[in-house]
Amino acid sequence: MPTPTEYVRLSLEQQLLEHADTAWPQLAALHIRHRGAFAYVEGRLPGGDTVKLIRLRYLGTASRWGFAPYSAAGARYEDALLPSGSPSGSPAEALDCVCRLHLTALGI
Repeated sequence: MPTPTEYVRLSLEQQLLEHADTAWPQLAALHIRHRGAFAYVEGRLPGGDTVKLIRLRYLGTASRWGFAPYSAAGARYEDALLPSGSPSGSPAEALDCVCRLHLTALGI
């Protein structure tokens, strides 16, 4: 499994942060951590609570990442399909998908 370079990791973070600022003002902040081929994304809510959102898997290109939303019921990340029907997509597509799920469920 390929691992992203520092440039790719920083690019991912910038893409996600910029997209969250414009598309998801309900989030006060995003926290992104990297481990090997994975990027774990958490959202901070205005009240200070943190919610686990997604695990992205680097597939060898900065524009398409594997998608695994966090399942609170299973307390783990589970590979899934994006609304497009694909198991991978852009970081923005992945963030939009999980924010629709998580923020709607939280009533935000």
